[in-house]
Amino acid sequence: MPVPSNPVTPATAPVTFPPAFLWGAATSAYQIEGAVREGGRTPSIWDTFSHTPGKTAGGETGDIAVDHYHRYREDVALMAELGLNAYRFSVSWSRVQPTGRGPAVQVGLDFYRRLVDDLLERGIKPAVTLYHWDLPQELEDAGGWPERDTALRFAEYARMVAEALGDRVEQWITLNEPWCSAFLGYASGVHAPGRTDPPASLRAAHHLNLAHGLGTQALRAILPARNSVAVSLNSCVARPLSPTPEDLAAVRRIDDLANGVFHGPMLHGAYPETLLTATAKVTDWSYVLDGDLRAIHQPLDALGLNYYTPSLVSAAEPQRGSPDADGHGASDHSPWPGADDVAFHQTPGDRTEMGWTIDSTGLHELIMRYRREAPGLPVYITENGAAYDDKPGHDGRVHDPERIAYLHGHLAAVRRAITDGADVRGYFLWSLMDNFEWAYGYGKRFGAVYVDYATLARTPKSSALWYGQAARTGTLPEPGEV
Repeated sequence: MPVPSNPVTPATAPVTFPPAFLWGAATSAYQIEGAVREGGRTPSIWDTFSHTPGKTAGGETGDIAVDHYHRYREDVALMAELGLNAYRFSVSWSRVQPTGRGPAVQVGLDFYRRLVDDLLERGIKPAVTLYHWDLPQELEDAGGWPERDTALRFAEYARMVAEALGDRVEQWITLNEPWCSAFLGYASGVHAPGRTDPPASLRAAHHLNLAHGLGTQALRAILPARNSVAVSLNSCVARPLSPTPEDLAAVRRIDDLANGVFHGPMLHGAYPETLLTATAKVTDWSYVLDGDLRAIHQPLDALGLNYYTPSLVSAAEPQRGSPDADGHGASDHSPWPGADDVAFHQTPGDRTEMGWTIDSTGLHELIMRYRREAPGLPVYITENGAAYDDKPGHDGRVHDPERIAYLHGHLAAVRRAITDGADVRGYFLWSLMDNFEWAYGYGKRFGAVYVDYATLARTPKSSALWYGQAARTGTLPEPGEV
């Protein structure tokens, strides 16, 4: 049999994606919008938290952020110029329903109407996230997510946004990373509202689940049948330090607290029994009322997965790791209620500016897990990206080859998952542009677009150009090609 000339080997074959694949970028309202006192907007928990001394790096806040509220047309034009065909953004609850109660404020909804219209005019598909951590402060003052009423208020808010945007937005996400809202906000206290109350964090997790279920019902009552409802989970890829039974049990404990606490009721209609047993000394779960699990277990049209780095865990022993090594910020209080007997370890390998190990195999592993756990449910990668210490060069350009290598590796992992049978329909780079990185302030740059915080000028980094070429062609350029 003759050997073909110039054969293409698997190592050099181009990495090409399906034609309908969505190439997007993601942001969140408090991190980019600014204009925190305009149009009737009232404070969210992140306004309060960031203005509390000692809570954020340098006391920095999202008061101005990157001024997307006034510059959204420039940002949409930039996305179109890069060639993106999707944009995931979040709605500020305080902007459209100040205080979290009462009627919608049309001037707030009008901002999102204009944004959506501008996206559609440029051929960019909007994906709306209803909640990305910025709870109206008045709802927190009434008890916040540990209180059942907050879930009821969320469903009302979801209905208002659906009525305003449902005719033009097809993709909807109820919650972004409810794990962070519950456990960083109410257990370790490194995120707003900054509480350190382990029982309250588990109550918050349940009421976030309930908000998702009730919010999904509210959306479906308004949206056209063609629309998609999803949730974005930052599911943990937990790996054992060793194959001992003790370390495997530690993995089970973290998997329950990171993953099962949300996907259990959302996807299967029940909390894992191992979770209930492990947390029995923290809470009796009596706030799970009859009908709650049925309300939470709503059929989904898709699942959003956010991934950055895997976790390495073991049974806790002296000199064998620490909860502080979990990568979620320093605190004297653990975000893992009921898991004091588990230790976290730094995983080997190169790291981003966040200290997170770069390991694209974890993304492939995560996708394939949900292919098994929720067969037939399409997946979107709703966040993936890396922070680096980006600076303009003498030519004014921002070269970030490390981010390009990161994106190439993780997108190639997505493509491997598709080849292996996973139904992955899109990828949203975190983030479109540098922004307020929560408690880290403006010191961590995740953006593909560089923002000069003094002038707010936007400059696409080399990674933005690389990613844009991938979006336009559906094929990954080699890391050094752009």
